Amino acid sequence: MSEQINNPHDKGYKLLLSSEKIFLELLESFVDSGWVQAIDPETITKIDKSYILPDFQEKEADLVYQMKLNDQEVIFYILMELQSTVDFQMPYRLLLYMVEVWRDILKNTERNEAGRKDFKLPVIVPIVLYNGAGNWTACQSFKEMLSGAELFQDYLVDFRYILIDVNRYDKQSLIELANLVGVVFLLDQAIDQDERFKRLIQIGDVLEKLNPQGFTLFSIWFKNVVGPNLPEKTKEEVFEIIDQSNPKEAKRMISNMAESFRKTYEEAVGKGKLEGKIETAKNMLAKNMPEELIAEVTALPLVKIKALKKEDMH
Repeated sequence: MSEQINNPHDKGYKLLLSSEKIFLELLESFVDSGWVQAIDPETITKIDKSYILPDFQEKEADLVYQMKLNDQEVIFYILMELQSTVDFQMPYRLLLYMVEVWRDILKNTERNEAGRKDFKLPVIVPIVLYNGAGNWTACQSFKEMLSGAELFQDYLVDFRYILIDVNRYDKQSLIELANLVGVVFLLDQAIDQDERFKRLIQIGDVLEKLNPQGFTLFSIWFKNVVGPNLPEKTKEEVFEIIDQSNPKEAKRMISNMAESFRKTYEEAVGKGKLEGKIETAKNMLAKNMPEELIAEVTALPLVKIKALKKEDMH
């Protein structure tokens, strides 16, 4: 895994999905394939190795998992593309990473073992996690990137990757998942702060059922992903609320967080209305309209109108 992750979004998701339990939850919730049910949870192991190539070392956080399905070893390579833009080179990038994983396996396998006729490399299933507002329009198979591929169909390297597109999931479906991954996607979708604090109210029951580890993972994710978008004062209040809470107090925590969001939203709206009234008053003053009329139209105090008039004179 990359040792330095510059994007807080990447850091938040990497820490969240570094939990074997949450990674399995991701697969069970968003990958509709029979083999997911065949995963033995006891065999899931995170591989703590770096497969970051120099060309892409600042573009993603990667997680590599190894597990068994019906006694067969499988390697999952998950690449989190969280910069809200589509990467049209994604199939090529994934191919490079897959080859690097296999190269490392061969390097660490005894030569006699690797040279046996029945030796096989493990399967790698690439997964892309994308949270951009727009549709993912990059090719989802490697062969689509190749010019003239239709002429050589059976002779070409090809694979498809699993795309988990955060913003394409229905709000109600995410709520009904009633798990941590569903909560994270629900709050990470491209929504405004007003909608976000409305959704916070709806997830109290889910957070209340989390174990301490899951609650801590949610807290870290929230601080890294939602936190940077909050006004500084609100962020301090929300972080303090989170730090002083535990799963049993989840509903109270959510209520306090939502209240903090509400105050910020109302202050912003109020500030916008005030600025609009002042602009209207200035325009009316410029047309030499009576101060009393301006005060009545804008609902600003007469003393404020007089002060604005003095400012214009200077």
